Amino acid sequence: ALMRPQWGFRWQEVKRRGLDIVVALDVSKSMLASDIKPDRLQRAKLAIRDFAQNLKGDRIGLIAFAGSAFLECPLTVDYGGFLLSLQDVDTSTIPKGGTSLSSAIKEALRSFPTGEKKSRVLVIITDGEDHEGNPEALAQEAKKGGIIIFCIGIGTSEGELIFVEEQEGTKEFLKDNQGNAVKTRLNEEALQKIALATNGMYIRSTNAEFGLDLLYKKRLSAMEKSDFESKMNKLYEERYQIFLGLGLLLILAETII
Repeated sequence: ALMRPQWGFRWQEVKRRGLDIVVALDVSKSMLASDIKPDRLQRAKLAIRDFAQNLKGDRIGLIAFAGSAFLECPLTVDYGGFLLSLQDVDTSTIPKGGTSLSSAIKEALRSFPTGEKKSRVLVIITDGEDHEGNPEALAQEAKKGGIIIFCIGIGTSEGELIFVEEQEGTKEFLKDNQGNAVKTRLNEEALQKIALATNGMYIRSTNAEFGLDLLYKKRLSAMEKSDFESKMNKLYEERYQIFLGLGLLLILAETII
């Protein structure tokens, strides 16, 4: 009975239910600012890693964006593969400088599968310093596609100077064309407008609470989930009960004898 013999089988349909979550991570040089420790980008990557490890059945994808955007990891339930893609992302991932929220939203629109327009979530993690495009108009387009956008603003309104590592290994302040040190500030207004346009939510990240766990508990866990994978599993019938029953009968017989 302990060997759990099995023979005979039946087919059972197994469905996977969950959300489609695309995380768009800002990898521009402004994310090197250290007003959020150790710096904005590293703190965001740590929070995304913890978030992905706590998912149960949801598909997750990753977009890296700066002046343009690129789909680093398509929607998947392979959380290990997603984390490998996340680990490789840094400020050199996107060669075009600047910060384009529009590019991130456009790439997200392409990354979601066609079909049922529900259970679609885009989480944008950025300091909100948008330098081009019209992200609010694209947010309206995302809403039509059934995508809810949640924005996490990382940084402080006071701002912080940006340290960049030179080829010699030394760190210097990032400077503009006039030689002035660049100071980056959190632009909450732009992120709030994008989130509001799709009935999403804006969260300001802090050193104590990044915001992804709060987002999942307050909004994502309550959203309607979709069946996005179905397969037939062969389940073998357990037959240990026969041998267990015989063993109990022998024990009972021994006590009678």
